[in-house]
Amino acid sequence: MLRKLCVFLFVLTLPSVAQESRHITFHYAFTVKNLPAGKKVRLWIPAAQSDAYQEVKILAANGDLPVRKTRESKYGNEIYFAETGSATQPELHFDVEYDVVRHERVALNPAAHLVVSTITKDLPNKERQDDLQPDALVPVTGLPADLAAKVTQGKTQPLDKARAIYDYVFTTMRYDKTGTGWGHGDVLYACDARKGNCTDFHSLFIAMARSQGIPARFEIGFPLPPDKHSAEIAGYHCWSDFYIDGKGWIPVDISEAWKHSEKREYFFGSHDVNRVQFSMGRDLRVNPPQEGKPLNYFVYPYVEVDGQEYANVSLAFSFADAEPAVAMK
Repeated sequence: MLRKLCVFLFVLTLPSVAQESRHITFHYAFTVKNLPAGKKVRLWIPAAQSDAYQEVKILAANGDLPVRKTRESKYGNEIYFAETGSATQPELHFDVEYDVVRHERVALNPAAHLVVSTITKDLPNKERQDDLQPDALVPVTGLPADLAAKVTQGKTQPLDKARAIYDYVFTTMRYDKTGTGWGHGDVLYACDARKGNCTDFHSLFIAMARSQGIPARFEIGFPLPPDKHSAEIAGYHCWSDFYIDGKGWIPVDISEAWKHSEKREYFFGSHDVNRVQFSMGRDLRVNPPQEGKPLNYFVYPYVEVDGQEYANVSLAFSFADAEPAVAMK
């Protein structure tokens, strides 16, 4: 299921909704450390790519091994791949510098609670079925399905059901990265602990939506601090979309809504400019295929040494604004 550029934001009969853009440079660098000499090394790097909501250019790409671009088949995620049959140095360094223009994505009028996107293509049947299936940590039966049935009781319209599920996750979960178990997007953990990070929030939303027959998908990238013009970025951010027939894909970001409760209405139906997307989906089999298990999600480099996952990787991500954010009329 390739990434679909199926929703364009046209306002035909609704009041105009101004949208912003943010122009940045993004630096994605990492070092594979303490490699054993003579071992086979393969590595996969997620690549940001252009879509309807971001324009991506590669300013520079450097590495201690030659890289080639590939594409994962299910979602169309782009990948840089490198390998050597015999490691000759203890460290391998790679970095990619991007120029990115990220556009605000408004699919619902946050004031009027009305759909803004009015021109869509039908969701292909295979894509619909893929986005209704469980992932390894995202069941669509059992507890999340029971919760979804309860919170959507009496509602008949898919958009109303999605809003009820959004409100349930918002009011039930707590953004809390203490202890263990968080950050894997494990729905049963989220149901039990009722806390976690963006991965846990959106995995629960996706499971509950899919159980109600609403296609939903997982997207991941990096946050851009709204109050800084440049900064190191400590880790990833993820979010979600759900699909409504005749309306298209509608974005949500429940963990950001939780952290900024004044934007609770906005983040049901909108994504702000303060993000860069790198990949989509869960349980990914990359290209060429890894020898290890499918990737839970793909935002950091994945490395194998002699066919085994290798985790001794130092990460360095940063961004800088290229120009001030501007409103698009």
